[in-house]
Amino acid sequence: MNTDVLVLGAGIVGVSVAVHLQKRGRSTVLVDRRAAAAETSYGNAGLVQREGVYPYGFPHDFGALARYSLNRTIDAHYHPSAIPRITPFLWQYWKHSRPARHRAIARLYARLIEHCIVEHDALAAEAGAQDLFRRTGWMKIFRTERERDTRFREAEQWKIDFGINSAFLDRKAIQEKEPHVAPVLVGALHFIDPIAAIDPQAVSLAYLALFQKLGGRFMQGNAGTLEPGWTVRTVEGSISARDVVIALGPWADVVTRRLGYDLPLAVKRGYHMHYRAAGSAVLNHPMLDQERGYFLAPMRAGIRLTTGAEFALRDGMKTPVQLNRAEPIARELFPLAERLDADPWMGSRPCTPDMMPIIGRAPRHERLWFAFGHAHHGFTLGPVTGRLVAELVCGEAPFVDPAPYRAERF
Repeated sequence: MNTDVLVLGAGIVGVSVAVHLQKRGRSTVLVDRRAAAAETSYGNAGLVQREGVYPYGFPHDFGALARYSLNRTIDAHYHPSAIPRITPFLWQYWKHSRPARHRAIARLYARLIEHCIVEHDALAAEAGAQDLFRRTGWMKIFRTERERDTRFREAEQWKIDFGINSAFLDRKAIQEKEPHVAPVLVGALHFIDPIAAIDPQAVSLAYLALFQKLGGRFMQGNAGTLEPGWTVRTVEGSISARDVVIALGPWADVVTRRLGYDLPLAVKRGYHMHYRAAGSAVLNHPMLDQERGYFLAPMRAGIRLTTGAEFALRDGMKTPVQLNRAEPIARELFPLAERLDADPWMGSRPCTPDMMPIIGRAPRHERLWFAFGHAHHGFTLGPVTGRLVAELVCGEAPFVDPAPYRAERF
């Protein structure tokens, strides 16, 4: 079977790329080893983070580093056995997170982030998925005045630099917006512009349905069988294409290494669990407990508790210790009842050391395109990346300059 474009990987990024290609009249086959949105795109916090102009950096505060070294925090955990393998990545990540470098990266990254809501809205409207989003924004909540004041000052600067809208909430305002949250907070930062999905996987599946309605095909297959040509084996036989897009998230290196690319990729793993809200309690906004390092989000499946970053090998043993540390603290903040999932879910965020995705033409192969490395913002940037990659593949003028995100920067 022949097609115009193969898209490898059916997470939110790959699905979005496939939709935009099919909309432009390119016959597209989307390939994944599993069902669509069954991996990282299943278990995120569901935010489209318009405020996320600063990608999550490596801390340079000595106190934070000291705490992390003990390996007992909620927001960060590491497998000691993995450290020798991931130290080169961590060293580069730390260097790119230095304040001056981080600010420069934010200026480049903001060019993608600023389009995230408009592009999601466009696909959601076409897919009939608007009811999967709530326009509530989200909150950073604070337990100490020091942290509150630091983040308020930061938000004031973000408004000046990037036009990020937020509201500063005192104790009374928090209780008005979230009456079932324990009155232990000294303030909150409410980011107004972001939108929140009540089922991130359902969003990806709605975009997939749009792709199929437009004539695109989704097949199960093994991306590791990709051969220059371009061909890949699926359960329906070999597929040949003129162009191929690698959108495999944390598994991108399975293919790129076979093709001779040595890109500095790593993963940050994360966990989630759903809970029933006790009694008549309602959580109205997604919220990050800033000083404890966990996130609560109201979802269709229940209240989703998500953890920070686990530094481990992608296929290493599942160790949901952060979730177990966070749960009792989250229960004190909001009345969570029983767990609703049989086991904690785990996913891997695909990361680069400069915190920006790899998007654009592959350096050494004709008609090979990269679309991976989105770290914490895969859900946020899926539709933006989809449009940008489709424009590049089709020879259109890109709506965002892709130069800062090309693979050659490494």
